[in-house]
Amino acid sequence: MHISLRQLEYFIAIVEEQSFSRAAQRLNVTQPGLSHQFQALERQLGVRLIERVPRRPRLTPAGRAVLPHAMTAVASAQRVESTAHRVLAHQDAELYVATLYSHSVGILPDALRSWRVTHPGARIRLFEHRRSQTMAEAMYAGQADIAIGPRPEEWDGPLQSLGIERFVVVTAHDDPLAREGLTSLSLTSLASREWVHFTPSSGLSDVLDEACRSHGFSPVVVIRTEQASSALRLAAAGLGLTLVPENNVPPHFSGHVIQPDPPIGRELTAYTRTPPDELVGSFITAIADRLLATGPS
Repeated sequence: MHISLRQLEYFIAIVEEQSFSRAAQRLNVTQPGLSHQFQALERQLGVRLIERVPRRPRLTPAGRAVLPHAMTAVASAQRVESTAHRVLAHQDAELYVATLYSHSVGILPDALRSWRVTHPGARIRLFEHRRSQTMAEAMYAGQADIAIGPRPEEWDGPLQSLGIERFVVVTAHDDPLAREGLTSLSLTSLASREWVHFTPSSGLSDVLDEACRSHGFSPVVVIRTEQASSALRLAAAGLGLTLVPENNVPPHFSGHVIQPDPPIGRELTAYTRTPPDELVGSFITAIADRLLATGPS
């Protein structure tokens, strides 16, 4: 039995696009050609991977079991190609970075800009996740060269602590807290306030829930969002308070920022599956320098 990476790529694209035609467009192939190769994959495996139902394909139990292995195989092949390019032409290297959505708008932009000064020919691909656990699972599957995020619960490979990411409370500029000029307070005093919360799919939801729970209350939720950037805008508009990473607050922010007392934070780490090469190591240094410049300790 010979299964090609191309067949696995077709399978993954069909699942991700939820459509044979969109998968064909994404891969720049004809739909009949894609269907033919996918059917050949099913024949070689001896199982049906996808049910052809109206509106969109649906994974069969066999398809659900095979999909993670297909993704791992394709990711590993991509890593082989990327590593070879890195050895042959360092300036044309490509760095795959897994991170959380809040970090991709917080600490990463300045760090990436600084890193590319010394690696001007390098390309970066970001894989953004909502939760640190799913990011760690993706790293185990070979998705990226390096992950930047909270310390994973379990990790067998190299890991470097980068410091503590601080969180701040955000209010509207005309909120009573802002009018009083408060820049620091205990979360306990906010027990009766309404909050801009996060959807359960976001790891920031856990941070806010745990912070409130440790101060003896559950947040009164007025609205939920997936993104820290959206929460900032909603809080600045007066819909409620929110709790976000301080590095997500943009310059000249129209809302009011308050430091929790005692501070609220989480440890940030950089971790890889294998010892970092020069390219990855230099990126870790750029991230650490960025965090040092913005104040985590």
